[in-house]
Amino acid sequence: MRHILVTGGCGFIGSNFIRHELATYPELSILNIDKLTYAGNPKNLADLAGDSRYAFAHGDICDRKFLTSLLQPGGIDAVVHFAAESHVDRSILDSGPFVQTNIVGTQVLLDCCRLHGVPRYVQVSTDEVYGSLGDDGMFTEETPLAPNSPYSASKTAADLLVRAYFHTFGFPAVTTRCSNNYGPYQFPEKLIPLFISNALQNQPLPVYGTGLNVRDWIYVLDHCRGIDAALRRGRAGEVYNFGGNCELTNLDLTYALLEALDKPRSLIKYVADRPGHDHRYAIDATKAKRELEWEPKVLFRQGLKQTVDWYLANQSWVGSIRSGEYRSYYEQQYGRK
Repeated sequence: MRHILVTGGCGFIGSNFIRHELATYPELSILNIDKLTYAGNPKNLADLAGDSRYAFAHGDICDRKFLTSLLQPGGIDAVVHFAAESHVDRSILDSGPFVQTNIVGTQVLLDCCRLHGVPRYVQVSTDEVYGSLGDDGMFTEETPLAPNSPYSASKTAADLLVRAYFHTFGFPAVTTRCSNNYGPYQFPEKLIPLFISNALQNQPLPVYGTGLNVRDWIYVLDHCRGIDAALRRGRAGEVYNFGGNCELTNLDLTYALLEALDKPRSLIKYVADRPGHDHRYAIDATKAKRELEWEPKVLFRQGLKQTVDWYLANQSWVGSIRSGEYRSYYEQQYGRK
């Protein structure tokens, strides 16, 4: 495998994946296509400027002509599909862009890949397609799909399209589903970077409801290693779950961040709960360990320290985003002076 096309590679996970792949495989070249919406930031890959193995094309995965111009037969060995609208809160405000990018965009991409004989395709999805867990149990690849937000519904629809293309056309696709990611270059409307930024400015940290909703957290480079394993060793038509073995309530996560930043718990501000807020996510990654020889390596405390240190060292990156047109859902709902 020498030539990979990545969609949405200027986003959080995509940019970390591109950097990981180029560092791991010296013979590899990557073409990154990104629409550069609010969360697609070319600065995420500024360190690759001048690297002849990396190329960028600005475009929309819904644009069939654009994709066709890039997917020439024999030119691409694999496509890894990250491009998506990904924030639950934004989908609650307006689901339209999620339907267009996550569903229609995936359908157009699948058609173009099939037409041009792309030999390998990875659909990067989310554990949110499974819905919500009670206090017990874990998501496996056999858990029925039961999305509860417009975002997760759009990702579920995309996953089902991928499944249908495999069963109908024999399309060589693999799907991955992962728990909550954290790490460098995450867009500042997501919980961890938002709370770091607010705490540094002694602004309130808005915690939904009671703060007792549970998420499984995985360091982004562990996730990237999992995607790479699925790309190279996953069986076509299969789904692989990746989790961090780290379940935390949102409140406990907030406590950990405040402790890491030496900030008081008095900054916590409880706000009205998110509509349809899933209670708990937890991933069983036994299949990935068995078939792909993958398991998470980064312990949460270690990963959180690395994440906090990165944001402290890259305040100019955060500032450049906050000074633009970006306004997070939290800011729209609760204000930020």
